[in-house]
Amino acid sequence: MRASVIFLGTSAGIPSVERSLPSVVLRYGGWLLLFDCGEGTQRQMMKAKVGFMKPMKIFITHLHGDHVFGLLGLLQTMNLLGRERRLEIYGPKGIRSFLEAAVDHSIAELKFPLEIREIRSGTVVKEKDFRVRARKVCHSIPTYAYSFEEYERPGKFHVEKALKLGVPRGPLWSRLQQGKPVRLPDGRLVKPEEVLGPSKPGIKIVYSGDTKPCKALLELSENADLLIHECTFDDSLAEKAESEFHSTPGGAAQLAKEANVKSLILTHISTRYQDASILLEQARKVFPRVKVAEDFMKVEL
Repeated sequence: MRASVIFLGTSAGIPSVERSLPSVVLRYGGWLLLFDCGEGTQRQMMKAKVGFMKPMKIFITHLHGDHVFGLLGLLQTMNLLGRERRLEIYGPKGIRSFLEAAVDHSIAELKFPLEIREIRSGTVVKEKDFRVRARKVCHSIPTYAYSFEEYERPGKFHVEKALKLGVPRGPLWSRLQQGKPVRLPDGRLVKPEEVLGPSKPGIKIVYSGDTKPCKALLELSENADLLIHECTFDDSLAEKAESEFHSTPGGAAQLAKEANVKSLILTHISTRYQDASILLEQARKVFPRVKVAEDFMKVEL
C-alpha cells in the first residue's frame, strides 16, 4: 500500500514567514497519522487539503509548546466542523492532564470521542496493516521518537500457478493473495507459498522529534525507508546543539548512515536559517541521500 508524507510545519521554536511550527502528516490507506501539532496545524491541513473527518491518530513527541500548542485549535476546528469519529492522541506523561484542562476551560463540549494515551517505549499502536513503535530519545524533557512500520506484504501472485493447481478465479484467489490457505472443492489444500512469490518488506518511516543523536534513535531507525530528523543548528554550532539537546546536519547524517536508512529529511529548522542550503551541504558530506524539508513538501513511498 502506498504512503505519502506531507510536511505541514518545519520550523523550530517559533514560526517564520516561510515555515510553520512542527507537524508532519502521513497518509496511509484510509488513515491520517499526525506527528506533532504546532500552532496553526489545522490551517496547514486546510492548505494541504488534508481532511478533518478521516480515521486519525496523533502522536506527540514531547510537551514543548511548539510541538503541542496546535492541538487545542485542531480539536476546536474538528468540533465545529461536526467530526463524530473517535480521535486518538498519544504522547508522554502529562499529555492527558494538559489536554483535559485545556478542553474543559475552552471548549464547551466535544462532540466526538477523544482518547488520550500516555505512552512508554514499545509498540503503541497495532492495526491490521501497520504498527507504530515509540522510543524515548535524548532531549531536555521526556521525548519520544516514533516509527511507522507497515507489515510484510505478500509477494507477487502467479496466475499461471493458481490455474495449474485448479484454483478457480474469484474469492479463493483473493484469499491466497492475502496470504491465507484455501480448500478446493475436491478437498485439496493450496497454500499461499505455492502461488505467491517472495514476500515484500513493508514501508518504515521514522520521525525523531527533538533530540540529539542517540543510541535509541539509531536502533529505532535501522533500515528505515525514510528518517525525518530534527536539525535545529548547523555544524558550527555543535556545542550549542549538544547543550540544548538538539541536532546538527552532521550528527543527523551520521546517524542516518549508521542506521542504513534509504533517505533522510531534515526538519525543525531554526529561524536563523532563512537559507537552509548550508544545512543541506553539511549533511551531504556524510550522507548523500538527504533533503531539507519545506512546508507542504510531499514525499511518496
